[in-house]
Amino acid sequence: MESTARRLHRLVEPIHLVTYMSEEPTEALMALGHRNYWDGYFAGRAAPLGRVSAEVVHAIFYNFAAGEVARHIPRVWDIATPEAALAAREQGSVAALRRILGDLADSPGLARAADFATKAASSAPTEGRILYAGLRALPVPEEPVARLWHAATLLREHRGDGHIAALVAAGIGGTEAHVLHALSEDMPAEKFGRVHHLPAAQLAAVVDGMRARGLVDDSGWLSDIGRKTKEQIESLTDDLATPAYVGLEPSELDQLITDLEPISATLDAAGSR
Repeated sequence: MESTARRLHRLVEPIHLVTYMSEEPTEALMALGHRNYWDGYFAGRAAPLGRVSAEVVHAIFYNFAAGEVARHIPRVWDIATPEAALAAREQGSVAALRRILGDLADSPGLARAADFATKAASSAPTEGRILYAGLRALPVPEEPVARLWHAATLLREHRGDGHIAALVAAGIGGTEAHVLHALSEDMPAEKFGRVHHLPAAQLAAVVDGMRARGLVDDSGWLSDIGRKTKEQIESLTDDLATPAYVGLEPSELDQLITDLEPISATLDAAGSR
């Protein structure tokens, strides 16, 4: 049976994904003067942390290869302030949600979902959740679509902080996490979007290291140990995400799920684009 945390993740994730999948947020961030998509990605996602160094962002984001963060941070802060990046990211994400959702954007169900999602997103403990804590320190938007997006972002990064804790506990490094996920989906690591650009020798070394630890078998696919490790990481991630929903009454949780379902279905059908 699917856990509450996993079910809510599936419903909330498409709301936040517009930030990375839709044109409007990228255009809003590029309008600040950034060179490309990844400038905007790092500026917008790291902005709640303030003007932090590449080393700090690399540690918190966890799963970027060495040197990737430093190609963008701290340079992006010379182009636009974190506050400007936050405003652009929210503006673009709300515009994308309104375009995709159409009449749903002004429905009572969305406003209600925004309220309950915000209640959940504002009630989880911040200890050990660095990116989530940074987001929690930001003002909550009043407009319902913006409030729903903000809550979805909080819930997503709260879960993400827990996921990183689960990866660290399992001894899975950042690049290894991508390989583990790709192979669990029966996709060769060199075809997976987040690591396919790495030099072949570098990626092969990561896979070889996982093979030496029994996570990958001689065929290049996940071993039984590898699959069990992936399942344990995902299960612990669910457990660590659960506190965000404890503050909701059972009737509020049921209503949140009911109200999110048509929103999520619409976004899924559009690929959050």
